[in-house]
Amino acid sequence: QLQASGGGLVQPGDSLKLSCAASGRRYVMGWFRQAPGKEREFVTGIAWSGGSPYYADSAKGRFTISRDNARNTVYLQMNSLKPEDTAVYYCAAKTKAGSWYDPALYDYWGQGTLVTVSS
Repeated sequence: QLQASGGGLVQPGDSLKLSCAASGRRYVMGWFRQAPGKEREFVTGIAWSGGSPYYADSAKGRFTISRDNARNTVYLQMNSLKPEDTAVYYCAAKTKAGSWYDPALYDYWGQGTLVTVSS
């Protein structure tokens, strides 16, 4: 099971840190987001075993994913937030090989946490 938290209302340029607590370690942990009227999109992903994370172009340079293996928790640090970052953010876990970008390949999903960026 996955439990995401940390969303809220912030102003443009602010920072926010999301957390996702997992009941166990899967192959890859990912963060996705879904804005109203849009499809769910990949934000970033990281493997529990190590290696470099992947980022969507929209997240590069502003968002950072990290993990705490001892706590089975993955974090998403979001800086320089923009109104277009407004969305429900989901953490997800993937147990099989394949594209990290495809939400259909993720087996487990958290309940989502709403991030609203507005002045």
